[in-house]
Amino acid sequence: MLSEVRTDLITFFKKNKESLLREWENSIIISNDDPFKEKIRENGIALVNVIFNMHLMSEQELLNIIKEHALKVSEERALANINIGEFVYNVNHGRTVLYGYLSKAGLQWTDLQESINKINFCFDKFLYYAVTHYIEAKNKIIEEKSMFIDSTHQDRLTLLGQMTSSFIHEFRNPLTSIQGFIQLLKADHPDMKYLDIISSELDQLNFRISQFLLLSKKELIGKEKEQFNHNKLIDEVLNFLYPSILDGNVKINKKISEEMILYGYADEIRQVFINIIFNAIDVLNHHRISNPTIEIKSYIENDTHLILSISNNGPMIPFELSKTIFEPFFTTKKLGTGLGLFVCKEIIEKHKGNLTCSSTPGLTIFTIKLPLAASPL
Repeated sequence: MLSEVRTDLITFFKKNKESLLREWENSIIISNDDPFKEKIRENGIALVNVIFNMHLMSEQELLNIIKEHALKVSEERALANINIGEFVYNVNHGRTVLYGYLSKAGLQWTDLQESINKINFCFDKFLYYAVTHYIEAKNKIIEEKSMFIDSTHQDRLTLLGQMTSSFIHEFRNPLTSIQGFIQLLKADHPDMKYLDIISSELDQLNFRISQFLLLSKKELIGKEKEQFNHNKLIDEVLNFLYPSILDGNVKINKKISEEMILYGYADEIRQVFINIIFNAIDVLNHHRISNPTIEIKSYIENDTHLILSISNNGPMIPFELSKTIFEPFFTTKKLGTGLGLFVCKEIIEKHKGNLTCSSTPGLTIFTIKLPLAASPL
């Protein structure tokens, strides 16, 4: 009896195949911008043929064919960038149309139960394989696009580094000449007013230029690492920034008890200290904090690393900005370059250390961790 039902069903399917496909095709959803819309009917025919011949195959053979077709269709859907809901609707609508035709087959529903179960099996497996692979394919496309964006961003940074290196080197040559003539004027006219201010401003300009050069990493050619005294470096930085500290009426609390020796490029670490402390001074002045204070503390951790914290009692850095302050070109200043903290982080990481920031209302702390030199000076 079962074989007779299957035979009758196969005959019925073959007889009504074209009208079934037309009814399904006339009521499915097809986006106008779907690049594979001409293949939708072809894919529908392929699935219908699987259903019509399901009784002629073993379960494993049926699964293999369904999976192969589902992966092909889902790949097209992912490339078409069409809502997956549209695809699922069209497949399930095909199932509904098929059931509508089964009611006209002249067979008892009890006799059709085995075939209905198998039809549901085919549709369910097809949707499972298709949707699963669609998600994987979409994730792969997103990953490839993200990699391309990251690569493009990196290429732009590299190009920017090359351009700034070439431009800034040309800019630095006359600046060096000006600084030389300032020294000559100091020697010939020690009482001339404003020479110290001009010299200090030129040093600040030279510092900003160095930040751009560090972005291109070309300034390292010909430079050699050396051991240097961290405590002495902090004092040099505070002396360099003294005019800004005095102008902002900022109180400096320094708690450094031990002599600590580092190994690397002293001028680069100096720039990190200058940049972070100068930023703190700028924030305290901009927000007109009462009793503006910067605290500098350092200690040795596990006899291997220097831990240096530079804190200020300025306003809290908003949480949504705290994760982006070290990214290139991010700045909240009208005339800022957005390279200061980015360069600082690059320098510290190049010296096998790390730079972090934590901020709460009334206290922002930049913490630097650097390895100590293997042996003392």
